[in-house]
Amino acid sequence: MAKKKIMIVDDEPHLIELVRAILEAESFEVVTASNGQEALDLLKTVKPDLILLDMMMPSMSGREVCEKIRANSKTKNLKVIFLTVARFSEIGKKALKDMKVVDYITKPFENEDLLARVKKALK
Repeated sequence: MAKKKIMIVDDEPHLIELVRAILEAESFEVVTASNGQEALDLLKTVKPDLILLDMMMPSMSGREVCEKIRANSKTKNLKVIFLTVARFSEIGKKALKDMKVVDYITKPFENEDLLARVKKALK
């Protein structure tokens, strides 16, 4: 079976490296982007099975990136999990559902929790 490919989009290099290490230890293939535009450019040539997307980034928020992913016929069905420090209200959770976000993981997270949620999203 081919390795599942996961894209990590975050403006914090140490977080990208941490998540990369966790995922690669579980034999996932990892692609990274340090901002929203870089992620959107990468999506022209890379088709990940899942995107871990930071919500709060400079220049383009995770929400804006997600909206652009959903607006593109080639990427609209990609699975997205938000990585965020935010806690969501019920209204916020409904907005995530409307954007077809499969899950959100709050930072800081437990490594096992991150892995469990990634694996669940990929089923």
